[in-house]
Amino acid sequence: MYYDAIENRHNLKHDPFKALVTPRPIGWISSLSSDGVLNLAPYSFFNAVSDKPHYVMFVSSGRKDSIYNVEDTGEFTCSLSTWDTLDGMNISSATVPADADEFQLAGLETSPSNFVAPPRVKNAPAALECKLWRTLEMPDVETGSESGHFVVFGQVVGIYIDDAYIKDGMVDTGAMRPIARMGYMDYTVVNPDTVFTLNRPVVAEDGTVSNTSAEKWDGTYA
Repeated sequence: MYYDAIENRHNLKHDPFKALVTPRPIGWISSLSSDGVLNLAPYSFFNAVSDKPHYVMFVSSGRKDSIYNVEDTGEFTCSLSTWDTLDGMNISSATVPADADEFQLAGLETSPSNFVAPPRVKNAPAALECKLWRTLEMPDVETGSESGHFVVFGQVVGIYIDDAYIKDGMVDTGAMRPIARMGYMDYTVVNPDTVFTLNRPVVAEDGTVSNTSAEKWDGTYA
């Protein structure tokens, strides 16, 4: 099939766009209101955008509590959502009043951050502590509107990693079993059996390509 994505007349049961941009990491964003009310919400439009320096972004459909809190205080924390915290992540996605504490709602404990005020999810194996850089309104958002899509960019100023997942000087991501969003209401999980290695190819002057074996990492990282 082929269709005009602007008109979006796909003739399917649901818009397939998010089922094609997959899997998407989940940004489990915790923030504090100016009155000190905790907020926790998962965002599947989330990713790293730079590693030197470290920047991440998440996208909100409409100005939700997370947006207001981050813009008011300039800080947020992103906890890694895993198979072990799946239920808590899902419960924290519920639509509740602004003064509701999703940590309490989901039965989740907090752990204090070191560089920002919003705490992390205690049972999360990793967390990123972030300072707001800026919020970007997507082009189709009317200035001052409460609807549309808003991109929040944050610089990572602190990183927490559970030492239990550090092996031979590297993070064992597969052992953490992070979950990711797919299309519709589908999710997936990364585990040790689905992690594999690919080395960066080397192209010789004669055009021969080598070093593509996936059996063992050659130690080159860029």
